[in-house]
Amino acid sequence: MSTDPQATPPASPPQQPAQFSVDSSQLSTVYANFCRVTGTPEELVLDFGLNTQLAPTPAEPIRLTHRLVMNFFTAKRLLAALHMALQQHEGVYGVLEVDVQKRARGQGRPGGQPPRSGS
Repeated sequence: MSTDPQATPPASPPQQPAQFSVDSSQLSTVYANFCRVTGTPEELVLDFGLNTQLAPTPAEPIRLTHRLVMNFFTAKRLLAALHMALQQHEGVYGVLEVDVQKRARGQGRPGGQPPRSGS
């Protein structure tokens, strides 16, 4: 151990995420535009489905087709991965406006103003 107060400890190499091999031979692909999030103290439950209605219709339920159950540690890793993917997408294509009313009024422009034409 060094007695020099100016000495800095050697830097540890940055940790790289573990690389896992995956088997995608049984992978299936589905589309969902609706997700319901519920859970228990131990697990997070995500129910996915397809909403075919433009406006909510209480008489016609949304058919849920897939359920994903995970522990909260996995959910937190998923949240981080989704956040990173969305940041990269928005960095390339612009901010995603999730408020349908704002998108409909002005394609996400401040004040809902349509694009100017002519000048």
